[in-house]
Amino acid sequence: MEDVEGGHSPKIDPPCSPSACNPPEPSLSKNARKKLLKQQRYEAKKADKKLQAKEQKKKDIERKRKEWEEKLACVTEEERAKLIESRRNLRKERMGKRSEDREKKIERLNTAKDCGQNIVIDLEFSHLMTPSEIHSLVQQIMYCYAVNGRCPSPCHLWLTGCNGEMGSQLQRLPGFDKWIIEKERRSYIDALQEQKENLVYLTADSETVLDDLDLKKIYIVGGLVDRNRWKGITLKKAQEQEIQTARLPIGSYLKMSSSQSFPGPYCEPSHRDSTQVLGNKRLEGFFLSGCSSKKKMWS
Repeated sequence: MEDVEGGHSPKIDPPCSPSACNPPEPSLSKNARKKLLKQQRYEAKKADKKLQAKEQKKKDIERKRKEWEEKLACVTEEERAKLIESRRNLRKERMGKRSEDREKKIERLNTAKDCGQNIVIDLEFSHLMTPSEIHSLVQQIMYCYAVNGRCPSPCHLWLTGCNGEMGSQLQRLPGFDKWIIEKERRSYIDALQEQKENLVYLTADSETVLDDLDLKKIYIVGGLVDRNRWKGITLKKAQEQEIQTARLPIGSYLKMSSSQSFPGPYCEPSHRDSTQVLGNKRLEGFFLSGCSSKKKMWS
């Protein structure tokens, strides 16, 4: 077809090749490839462990079922009826106890909303962590909530900065929507703006030692699993926001296996001595209401 004005055929650009239209993605650096490979190995190992646990659970159920059937086969009809009734009553008793414990836990956590020690876990550091570190932190938060719920006088927990991958992983936790805590997408500095004078960021780099807990204060813990890559980051953040800081006297009471990298305190408010603390990145155990546990709180 001719151009009406010039009498020349219009110039048609040749179609671009797939490689030209879709330029290749930039290649990963050696360090990035290492991290990706490590994450892939972690995910594969995790899936394998989950499958093994599922298979083991099936085997245990089948073994117990056979043992029960063999036990019933070796007794008279009268004894069999008694065994079945006893088992049924035991199950009812166990379910009733579980329900009662759950109701008491809910009552304690609701009471903590009004008169418990407020503890904020600052989740605004997810951009500084790898996916596996975020996963580790989420698991520790889940464990933290479980321990708190078992305390006679629990704290009132806040999760602030619940956004992005951190928020997504938390939402995937079983029953997270029913947790009796404060869940804030905003920063604590915005969510608790009217209480700014009572905010205290707990960091090992602070010069102030916290010997006693104050119910009026709101203690903030940095939710950061960083393998010591970001030393001093929580102190700097608190100073920029012009809020108080303090450190726990962990070194005065507990022997550390290495450097005293802070964090994750968690206290039973009925004990005003802050040595009743739960958690430290380098701590093998924690103390809660005078009782020790061998679970790590923070990696």
